Amino acid sequence: MSTTVVARGGRTRKRITGAVLTVVTWVVTLGFFFPVAWMVFTAFKPERAASTNPPTFWTEFTLANFQRVFDSGFTGYLINSFSASVMSTVIVMILAVPAAYGLSIRPIVRATDALFFFISTKFLPLAAAIIPIYLLLQRLGLLDNVSALTILYLGMNLPLAIWMMRSFLMEVPREIIEAAQVDGAKFRTEMFRVVLPLVAPGMAAAALICFIFAWNEYFLANILTSNIARTAPPALGSFVDGRGQFLAILSAAATIAVLPVIIAGWIAQKRLVRGLAMGAIK
Repeated sequence: MSTTVVARGGRTRKRITGAVLTVVTWVVTLGFFFPVAWMVFTAFKPERAASTNPPTFWTEFTLANFQRVFDSGFTGYLINSFSASVMSTVIVMILAVPAAYGLSIRPIVRATDALFFFISTKFLPLAAAIIPIYLLLQRLGLLDNVSALTILYLGMNLPLAIWMMRSFLMEVPREIIEAAQVDGAKFRTEMFRVVLPLVAPGMAAAALICFIFAWNEYFLANILTSNIARTAPPALGSFVDGRGQFLAILSAAATIAVLPVIIAGWIAQKRLVRGLAMGAIK
């Protein structure tokens, strides 16, 4: 009898713990989501209603803020962000996949030293390197240039992509690779038809993370661009000037700026979850 009571008590405690954990998780999730939801909500308000204190919840809604954003030339900044982010991500993946392959499936000599070198490039803060970068680009005539930003984003994300892809490739069962080699598969067939399809979710996860980091990058774009190659994150500051903070139009511009990342994440969500879960359970 006592054993049954203890068992029931244990199940009850587990249910209570699970319920409390669920509530806490929802509270934390809503806490992170609320600022984004409020930004989107403010984007549809008239400017006079967006700046009230206390905040106004019931008001008329308008699309005029989005029209003002596009009329201000924000589309060009979005194109610059898209060009630099997509091109740098594509080049990063083209370079990271074979590099990670050589550090995992067919390890090179002193692979550990190579991995340490890649990650050591992330040790130096960008603020400490910005002056040499600025002077170099100025000497080459590449200031305010999208191609220069693409190269910098490539260097920023390549070490991360190599480490991520190496961890994904390390999870590929060696038996599958050895079976392909026994069947006469050459290196190209082994890599493109056997291994890479298995780590496609990991490739999607690495590419999406690199794209997000490039899209959201502010420091380099703010200092190294002025008008022609200005990207969306630093351009958001143009909606705050000496006349004040225009919260409604700023919220509309920020909402437009986050849409590409949300759409990309929504499209790749299944592969992203599978990719980030690779290696979590052995």
